[in-house]
Amino acid sequence: MKVLIVDDEEMIRGVLKEYVEFEGGIAYEAADGMQAVKMCRDNDFDIILMDIMMPKLDGFSAVKEIKKIKNTPVIMLSARGEEYDKLFGFEIGADDYVTKPFSPKEVMARIHAVLKRGAQETQNDVVTFEGLTIDMLGRNVYVDGEKAELTPKEYEILFYFVKNKGIALTREKLLMDVWGFDFYGDDRTVDTHIKMLRSNLKQYRKFIVTLRGLGYKFEV
Repeated sequence: MKVLIVDDEEMIRGVLKEYVEFEGGIAYEAADGMQAVKMCRDNDFDIILMDIMMPKLDGFSAVKEIKKIKNTPVIMLSARGEEYDKLFGFEIGADDYVTKPFSPKEVMARIHAVLKRGAQETQNDVVTFEGLTIDMLGRNVYVDGEKAELTPKEYEILFYFVKNKGIALTREKLLMDVWGFDFYGDDRTVDTHIKMLRSNLKQYRKFIVTLRGLGYKFEV
């Protein structure tokens, strides 16, 4: 496991590096977002731990740049726990969000949860529902032959719906299984992402059925 730790605080990088290496991983360090983007251009990492408030280039901007060239999973690290920050992080492609101060053991658990989800999603399957085509391996979605620009989190939600086609899913179940280990979110997090996903699916938004007072179901 190759982990890139991006934080302007050397002590935090050191602690996380120690835990990664204790579990047999290889840790790389970057002190700001600009350095992180450069390292991602030149190297492949299994996952990135990205602080938000940093000099030169903040974490949000760095993730946007990295996602243009690599689809590496990202866990955001921040002292700011506002819901807006979390939702914005997910919208630009983050896979999880940890609020400081955090336990290094919790961060490691979240790393394993994100990597596990990614491994489960790597399937050589292409499924089609009318004009909606979902390429599981390529992580591409096509609406009437035109590629839909989904965020990584929107893709995960859609993939999860397809795997659980016809099953009623509560918002709590979606938070637990899609966002992963002990995510401290609420119903609005799910609803916001579902709204964006439906918009990108255009007329095939009809497949995502709202179950009043419960959650959602993917029904074709």
